[in-house]
Amino acid sequence: MRTAQTLGYHHETQAIGRSRPHGLAHRPEKTSAYSLVQALQKTSPSFGVELRNVPAPGPPGPGDVVVAVGAVGVCGTDLHIYEWTAGYEAMKDAMPVTLGHEFAGTIAAVGPDACDLEPGMRVAVRPSVVCGHCPDCLADNADGCKQRKGMGVTRDGGLAAFVCVPAHNCVVVPAGMDMNIAALAEPMTVSAEAVDTGGVRPGQRVLVLGPGTIGQGAALFAREAGAAKVTIVGKNDKLRLETLRRLGFSETVDLGARTLKQALFDDLAEGGFDVVIEATGAPDVVQEAQEVLRKRGILVIAGIHPKPASVNLTRLVREHQQIRGTYRAPIATWSRVIDFLGRNAQLVRHMISHTVSLDRALDGFELLRDKAASKVLIVP
Repeated sequence: MRTAQTLGYHHETQAIGRSRPHGLAHRPEKTSAYSLVQALQKTSPSFGVELRNVPAPGPPGPGDVVVAVGAVGVCGTDLHIYEWTAGYEAMKDAMPVTLGHEFAGTIAAVGPDACDLEPGMRVAVRPSVVCGHCPDCLADNADGCKQRKGMGVTRDGGLAAFVCVPAHNCVVVPAGMDMNIAALAEPMTVSAEAVDTGGVRPGQRVLVLGPGTIGQGAALFAREAGAAKVTIVGKNDKLRLETLRRLGFSETVDLGARTLKQALFDDLAEGGFDVVIEATGAPDVVQEAQEVLRKRGILVIAGIHPKPASVNLTRLVREHQQIRGTYRAPIATWSRVIDFLGRNAQLVRHMISHTVSLDRALDGFELLRDKAASKVLIVP
């Protein structure tokens, strides 16, 4: 038996991945003058990742800082990269690239013009790096940058002991904030943006499809926005739905073999939902989600889908429904989310089911693939 240590207790799990291709390799890299650190990297467009010894970051250049990584979350994007499913071909030119885009740490070194950051400050890191010189960036519309790179995808991310990042991508967190809690900031900003995109208002009925980290965060922020009822649906998701109940949500539904309308029969007797937030990434779910939406309701698509999804356009028109996409959050949302995490640290800690060391990263990836974990953090 392998043991994956968690916050205050242990989960025992069977040795995992034995019947699958072995996804983790260890390969030391030759170096002469540099200190070495371990990094979990994607090195080829195929299944798996490698734990490699790579040179530690040198002194940071202008506008950059070196972060000593405290904790890194593993999410669905990391699993897709690990399995090498469609949609990540743009990574090829960046390989070998260090994974990890949900991370927090402590400033270890600062370069010239590194804002007001100082060594010892704790930060959460925004993973989207813009170019700074295209027309959109120069017009203060960084979200429109067409040359952005994503840490953990097309430039090195946080699954290493140290990583060099732009100073303006660092958001300072309270000095006493647990790094495990701070590492939740990135996915929670995605959740907050989904709720904002849906325009959730006090008294509304909200349905969240997908009980993973994004869905859990969406449920929390929908409740924070004053939703009268928040229902969360999963499919064969006992552990993650249990996590939601620990977060205080009693309206949880496991579909099993039922359709969405069948599973929500009693809820739909009250009428459709005002806002439905889809966080599954399963194309077949989209039309089902539309069917449980009320007239003039809003369907928010937060999942990343591997292929197109069907939509009932006649229903959309006649019912005055709206479908809105949501993705990364603006910088202003980060401060709000970090404040929320600080106020609710003991509550959101329930989201974290496992923490593992970097050399056991494969255990964490496989736990998530098997739906045997809610949220896995890797501690370099």
